[in-house]
Amino acid sequence: MTDAIQAQNPTPILITLAAATLTASLGISIAAVLLPTLTRSFSATLTEVQWVVLAYLTSVTIMVASAGRFGDLFGHRRLLISGLIVFIGASVLSATAPSLNLLIAGRALQGLGGAILIALPMSIARDLVPTEKLGTAMGLLGTTSAAGTALGPSLGGILLAMGSWRMAFWFLAGFAGVTLILSVTSITCGFERKTVSFRELDIPGTFVLVIALAAYALATSDGASGISVSPGALLLTVLIAIVIFVMVETRVVSPLVPMKLLRDKRTSIGLVMNLLVSAIMMSTLVVGPFYLAFSLGLSDTLIGLVMAVGPLVAALFGVPAGWVTDRVGVDRAMIVGLVQTTVGLLCLAYLPRYFGIGGYLTSLIMLTPGFQLFLASNNTAVLLNASKEQRGRFSGLLGLSRNLGLMTGASAIPTLFVAILGTGDTASAPVAAVAHAFSMTFTATAFLALIAMGLSIWGQIRHTLEVPNPAE
Repeated sequence: MTDAIQAQNPTPILITLAAATLTASLGISIAAVLLPTLTRSFSATLTEVQWVVLAYLTSVTIMVASAGRFGDLFGHRRLLISGLIVFIGASVLSATAPSLNLLIAGRALQGLGGAILIALPMSIARDLVPTEKLGTAMGLLGTTSAAGTALGPSLGGILLAMGSWRMAFWFLAGFAGVTLILSVTSITCGFERKTVSFRELDIPGTFVLVIALAAYALATSDGASGISVSPGALLLTVLIAIVIFVMVETRVVSPLVPMKLLRDKRTSIGLVMNLLVSAIMMSTLVVGPFYLAFSLGLSDTLIGLVMAVGPLVAALFGVPAGWVTDRVGVDRAMIVGLVQTTVGLLCLAYLPRYFGIGGYLTSLIMLTPGFQLFLASNNTAVLLNASKEQRGRFSGLLGLSRNLGLMTGASAIPTLFVAILGTGDTASAPVAAVAHAFSMTFTATAFLALIAMGLSIWGQIRHTLEVPNPAE
């Protein structure tokens, strides 16, 4: 840690970093609750408006793995400010978009800024905070992220009731503007450009990853993009891109995703489970509003309030989940979290059909602590395998797998919902059909949770067999 950084008061900087994290998380959750309204405003289908969320997530996923390295090359402060400027401009573009296509373009640009706001606060906190207090800073950023996800749906619902969906993006522009002022005034020195070679940026790997992610997003969107390419051809493109990506990563000087780290079974299984559970988490935000609007008939404001319950419970249970993980161990905590997640998903699939809003809220309160317990234990299990020099790499892999899961939850699972419903026009579908599609969709997500549980048990057995017995 440099003397310049030590001379600064850390409290204003931590507040700024928390505000940046909050801005990025609001960018995801505040848009999810707008989707039913957007289908009416643009006379669009669910598979078309889902790109308002998916475009943001795709851009974040593509950029987040490289944002930290750009910060090292060009300066953390400079890049954070640049990310906020991009986010503000993209928010204004989204708020004034006259068409759905332009709105999606604005959201894609907004995601580029959001990726910087997700990656840079951790890098700056790592420079700012002493090692013995780094966990506290990371906990603050994690809690702020969950709080932003909790506030987004309720804020979106309130803004919809006050005016229109455009007000949500004006709000994001204004909030990012306040964060920009905080960044300029509080982070004043010690984060300037560092001497880093361009060779440390994996440009070929990033380029191939962009192709793979774009093709994957298009393949899982059920033709919503309007591109006349079959899903089979797109999935083949994904597979080819993955093969090329692996070849590139084994040859570049500083790979984006070091292949040798993935050879550890515990690590690779943890990343796959992280992807599956993240997809399930995102599906509750994207599919949920359609059931609440077109089956239960809730107003925009009520939808926002109901949707805020899950992330709010997540914010409250984040720290206790970590405490439980420390007390009972990562393996037991992971299994308990996945069991609770599976039960919660089954409750979400069926209780709302019999008990309405009460059943929906009860299910979220059951489901969300399971999410948090799994995430705390799985992240701990993966990072326990990381050497001090590789912790940043492992954290980046966890972030990449999480965002891939969020992309899947925002694209493939709504596509499944539409396939079961039989029509993309959710607003005109029979109430009973919407309820049935919702139940079947979340029964399928419960099956995904069971797959994750099976992977967890298999990984734990493999790990036990591979660890030598001290008595031998």
